Amino acid sequence: MTSAERPLLFLDVDGPLIPFGSSAAYAEIAPAGTSASASRGNPLLQRLDPGVGARLAALDCRLVWATTWMEEANEVVAPLIGLPDLPVLRWPDSGVEEGPRGLHWKTRPLVEWADGRPFVWVDDEISAMDRQWVAAGHPEPSLLHRVDPSKGLLAADFSALADWLRAVAR
Repeated sequence: MTSAERPLLFLDVDGPLIPFGSSAAYAEIAPAGTSASASRGNPLLQRLDPGVGARLAALDCRLVWATTWMEEANEVVAPLIGLPDLPVLRWPDSGVEEGPRGLHWKTRPLVEWADGRPFVWVDDEISAMDRQWVAAGHPEPSLLHRVDPSKGLLAADFSALADWLRAVAR
C-alpha cells in the first residue's frame, strides 16, 4: 500500500498527546530539554511522552496534525516526540457553515480533507453527533477514537488504532 493509499490519522495535541491529568504522573516521562520546552511558554510540554512518536509512526497510516497548534505542532511538538514534519489540516475561517448542533467544529474540515479516503480521528472532544455525521456523510471506513484527556494516548488506544488499521487494510 502506497503512502497515498494508506488511511489518514488526524491527530490532536491537547488531550491525546498532552494529557491534562496530574503533572506528577508525567514527571518520569518528561523528555530531555523539558526546561527549554517549558520556557517556550507552555509548561504542559513536559507531559509529552517522548516514546509516543515512534508508536504513532509505527501505525500503518499517514499522520496529519488536526490541532489548533497548527504549524507549531511541527515546530515544537514533533521534535520532542521524534516525529518528522507532518501535513497540517488548516481550519476554515469563522463564518463557515457549522452543521448540526453538537457537531465539533473540526468534523466537517476533517471529512473534507479526507476526500473519501479511510481515516482515523484521534481527539478528546469527539461526540456521538460527530460519529453520526461522519457515518452518514463519509463513504469510506472511519474511526473516531476519543482519548481520555486526563490520561492521553495509552497502550489500549494504540491497540485499538492498530486493530482498526489492520482491518481496513484487508
